[in-house]
Amino acid sequence: MPPARRLNYQHLYYFWTVVRAGSLTKAADELNLSVPAVSAQLRTFEARLGEKLLVKAGRRLVPTDTGRTAFRYAEDIFRLGQELLETLALGPSARPLRLAIGLDDVVPKELAQRLIAPALALGHRIHLACHEGTLERLTAALAVNDLDVVLSDAPVPPGLGIRAYSHRLGGTGVSWMGDHALVKRLHAGFPASLAGAPVLLPTGDTAIRRTLDQWFERQNLRPLVAGEFEDYALLREFARAGSGLIPVPDVIGRQFQDTSGLVLLGPARPVEAEYFAVTLSREIDHPAVAAICQRAGALFAGVS
Repeated sequence: MPPARRLNYQHLYYFWTVVRAGSLTKAADELNLSVPAVSAQLRTFEARLGEKLLVKAGRRLVPTDTGRTAFRYAEDIFRLGQELLETLALGPSARPLRLAIGLDDVVPKELAQRLIAPALALGHRIHLACHEGTLERLTAALAVNDLDVVLSDAPVPPGLGIRAYSHRLGGTGVSWMGDHALVKRLHAGFPASLAGAPVLLPTGDTAIRRTLDQWFERQNLRPLVAGEFEDYALLREFARAGSGLIPVPDVIGRQFQDTSGLVLLGPARPVEAEYFAVTLSREIDHPAVAAICQRAGALFAGVS
């Protein structure tokens, strides 16, 4: 197998400078090199890539199709390089702290925002990046350090084969909510009134769905499952449109009533939704992740 080609970034810089300057002479002045030296470096770069990058157009040098592609990459590369220098120049205390969070799809966005809020309240600039997906996919990203923490409604199952630690953030009761007309129709005789009633549920691979299915069995209820959703935000929107009842964690129940126009029907006692912060290490050394874990207890304790 032939060795992989390596990009010579010095050659790329010369090429990038020539394209921006429009001529060898101007680029040579900017680089403080002779024109023959810059020309020789460009020929070497083209030979290594096996492509022609520049052609003459009158008195100017312009990029070929391949050259334009190379120039776009060069723009990104050297822009990021400049950002790196500017960031390092700030000094450790002034640099933003990276916080990459994976959000399990089933975690309501309203709850996720409230869990993450303490991290943003630290006396330090935070560069926050949130990624959504399944617990399996997010844990794989955590394993290669693409993420600092994953927020989920379940601990990491042992079958994933990834050594990770699940820190319980807290638990909250769950209640049924829906649009006003549906709740009014089902209010009398709750929870027996749920028999045959339309419900919208998280998909079957989630912890809360398994718990709710057990609750239906204990109540001897067979509702009409009108929809199953991986994304809780989409589930909420269908509930707002009157498509069915949805299970809402009590910790954000009041917020749902105020912002989504949903009405409370009744609790699904003793169902409890639990939430976890998944990290690669048992001890949490990231200050922003530590803030999330430390303040979560107060959030769940404040459920009214």
